[in-house]
Amino acid sequence: MIIKASTRGNPTALARHLLNDRDNDQIEEHDVRGFMGHDVMAAMREQQAMDQGVKSRQTLFSVSLSPPQEESVDVAVFEKAIDDIELSVGLKDQPRVVIFHEKEGRRHAHAVWSRIDAERMTVIPLPFYKQRLMEISKDIYLEQGWKLPKGYIDKAERDPRNFDLSLYQQAKREGIDPKQLKMMAKEAWAISDSREAFEEALEARGLYLAKGDRRSHVAMTWRGEVIALSRLLDKKTKDVRERLGSADDLRSLDDTRAHVAQNIAPTLHKVIGEADRQKAEQLAPLDAQRMAMKGDHAAERQRMDAGLKQRHDTEQRERAERMRHGLAGLMDRITGRYAKLREQNEREAWAALQRDRDQRQRLIDAQLAERRQLQQRIVDVRKEHGDRVAELHRDLAAQLAADRSEQRDARRAWLEAQQRREQDDRRDWLEQQQRIKDQEREQWLASQQSTTRQADPARDDDRLSWLFEQQQRPTRQDVEQTRPDLTPDFNERVKWLEQNKGRDPVDRGPDIDL
Repeated sequence: MIIKASTRGNPTALARHLLNDRDNDQIEEHDVRGFMGHDVMAAMREQQAMDQGVKSRQTLFSVSLSPPQEESVDVAVFEKAIDDIELSVGLKDQPRVVIFHEKEGRRHAHAVWSRIDAERMTVIPLPFYKQRLMEISKDIYLEQGWKLPKGYIDKAERDPRNFDLSLYQQAKREGIDPKQLKMMAKEAWAISDSREAFEEALEARGLYLAKGDRRSHVAMTWRGEVIALSRLLDKKTKDVRERLGSADDLRSLDDTRAHVAQNIAPTLHKVIGEADRQKAEQLAPLDAQRMAMKGDHAAERQRMDAGLKQRHDTEQRERAERMRHGLAGLMDRITGRYAKLREQNEREAWAALQRDRDQRQRLIDAQLAERRQLQQRIVDVRKEHGDRVAELHRDLAAQLAADRSEQRDARRAWLEAQQRREQDDRRDWLEQQQRIKDQEREQWLASQQSTTRQADPARDDDRLSWLFEQQQRPTRQDVEQTRPDLTPDFNERVKWLEQNKGRDPVDRGPDIDL
């Protein structure tokens, strides 16, 4: 059987949890040992009083024992397992309580030990208790011939949907199956390769990625329950950060709540509210049947316990009547008849105890089988509701993604139009500035000419004359056509230089080697 254990404090709160008849169909206080009180609540109150004398606040060791649901487990198997646990962890003869729960067609047991050593008023340590309980659990599976869970053979084969108490309580507040919650997160993690893809996959499953106050990445339900992402994914915070990057760019919890309240919650309240209403209508007759079955089973067990007690008392009286008293009893002791009768009574008492336990166990098995049939109908309704809610989340996420896509396309078109408009405005402005500059230049030139003409009218005539002279000057081509062919004769070169003495040096032609 699966054994889970933890050290606990606050004994009275634990007692209220163990005696909670709202979530449990049947509760049986099987054993209370070592306390002055005779029931679980009195024992836990006594434990809480003893807590005041020690420094530790984790003075209880709480263990739950859950056999396979389809197996019929005798009370003796639970008792042996509890005794083995007590010896293994070092709590031999410590005060303890044992209580049986039946919930949703499954029977399991809780055992709670006091860790306080009353003589020394110290808390008994429990080193490596998880490994020791694991070995006991394996031995029980092998002894009973049950199929050993794969996680016991290879840790890598453990059920990925396993959850702890904290996650169970959070899922319970949300009305979600904790196994389904973990699978949704792990599916989103498996199908995504980036933070954006993971965020979209979470939203399609009703979870929203955010930056936590104490943890870097958290997942928040649409109702506002915050769950550590590392707990959902069974991964280290460092591994989550490596895949998703820094959480500084994510929305804070307050911003995420505001986003959900504005964009998501109104629609979900409407559609999921309708689904919840249909679920409640389907579960109403099943819950009524469950409550009636709970009362009938309890009454039937009470009648059986009363009948068993009456038969036990009758048989015990008959066995006691066999033992003679007085002189006859003395003769029986001398002859050995007393010892034989005593041994016979013990055998019959043990056989009667086993008979009564077997009879009671058969009744419990029959009731559990009946309860499982009803539970299967309840599970079907819950599954149908869960599938519908998941479909609603997917549809809403797809709609929001389409809206975001349309908004992105619209924004992209708006940005492109805005950019073209800015380019056109810039080009028009540049052309206008160029026209203004050209006009200003023309005006400036006209004003300069007018000023010059007014200041010195003869200057324009001189400029015209200079331009005319420049036009009349021979060009280099003209000089090349008019100059004679040069010869090496020195006298001819001198003669030519004298004739062209007043001309521009540029027009004198190429140098001649003398």
